[in-house]
Amino acid sequence: MRKITAGLFISLDGVVEAPDQWHFPYFNDEMGAAVGEILGGADTVLFGRRTYDSFAGAWPEREAAGGEDAGFAKVLGDARKIVASSTRLEFTWRNSEQLEGELVESVTALKNGPGGDISLSGSISVVRQLLAAGLLDELHLLVHPLAVRKGMRLFDEGETSIPLTLTSSKAFRTGVLHLVYAPAGSAGEGTYDDAKKQLPRE
Repeated sequence: MRKITAGLFISLDGVVEAPDQWHFPYFNDEMGAAVGEILGGADTVLFGRRTYDSFAGAWPEREAAGGEDAGFAKVLGDARKIVASSTRLEFTWRNSEQLEGELVESVTALKNGPGGDISLSGSISVVRQLLAAGLLDELHLLVHPLAVRKGMRLFDEGETSIPLTLTSSKAFRTGVLHLVYAPAGSAGEGTYDDAKKQLPRE
């Protein structure tokens, strides 16, 4: 079974929208290595349409320019890129295709099919749906030490909780935290009744 990993830039108050407007002052070699680990180790990258448009508008030109990030741009270009969208799309970036069918069903088939790891970067609506469906194996959050105070948060309103387990953490020199979560079977070992028993008695 293929491993699915998602990576997101996120603020202290949970904002994940438009990171290009607030995350660049915190970008350094440590963050670059983390992003490279998330995306560079996969042979397939899954996108929402808006994130794909952003990547396709930048990385092919960076590869062609031959600058310091041309190697990573080539890795992205060579990867299979699958875009989830309800609108029929036309592609110019090589190895790009549209996800066919309903998202959860189609990604489940991808996960159970042949191939290497599958990665996501951004693509908030896709991450939300895969988290809710239990299809994500790892969630990498690059937590920035600022409160953006406006914009879409990672987690929206829902009927059920999504318990996660912290598997690793690392603090960067900039104050950014790289937190890696995996699905958890339950929110914890205790119960509300257990907690009440620990309260001091007057």
